[in-house]
Amino acid sequence: MTRTRIAVLASGGGTNLQAILDHFERLGDRRSGDVIVVASDRPGAGALARARARGIAAEVVAASADVDRVLDAHDIELVVLAGYLRHVPDPVVHRYAGHIVNVHPALLPAFGGPGLYGARVHDAVLAAGVAVTGVTVHFVDEEYDRGTIIAQWPVPVLTGDDGETLAARVLRVEHILYPRVVNAVAGGKITLAACQRGERPTAAGVEFTMLSREDDCLAEDIDRALGC
Repeated sequence: MTRTRIAVLASGGGTNLQAILDHFERLGDRRSGDVIVVASDRPGAGALARARARGIAAEVVAASADVDRVLDAHDIELVVLAGYLRHVPDPVVHRYAGHIVNVHPALLPAFGGPGLYGARVHDAVLAAGVAVTGVTVHFVDEEYDRGTIIAQWPVPVLTGDDGETLAARVLRVEHILYPRVVNAVAGGKITLAACQRGERPTAAGVEFTMLSREDDCLAEDIDRALGC
């Protein structure tokens, strides 16, 4: 079976990378892709260490041109952003249109855009006083956090939450939802064209038809992670 060749771009510790690798390992021969290379703009990023520990190529992309070089060198077919804080060069976005995805720790289009990443997102959510935040997985285009949405899942904001507790709760959902979406995109079960037609999973309580063929326990796993 030919699997999709995946590059993961990450700037930090790589916990979403780890979640993807662990999910692929659980799927075994049923996985639709393989992570071929992990690239980071930060030489000391934990994501690079995680890649090396798994025998996966680990590359530092110090300049925008380096991203294209790395993707070319490894014949990459799908680009996965996992906490990558740099703007992806437009030529890369154009080349991989429909084959580059990102995860955002809120329900886009709320709390997204330039400057809203990591702890800043959760601080903005708390400052707004909303009762629900969530996770969004989306295709990437030229604008920050404005690409076509693939999947969203709500996460409650609890009384007494601070940025740290809220971030931890959202991250638990990211670790369950994102790997499944990545595998579905890699396998062609989810496409940009279908999502643009509105054929996509949207929220809890709506059947995730494009993911259910892979994992019937998505909702149960997320409920368990949230302590429901």
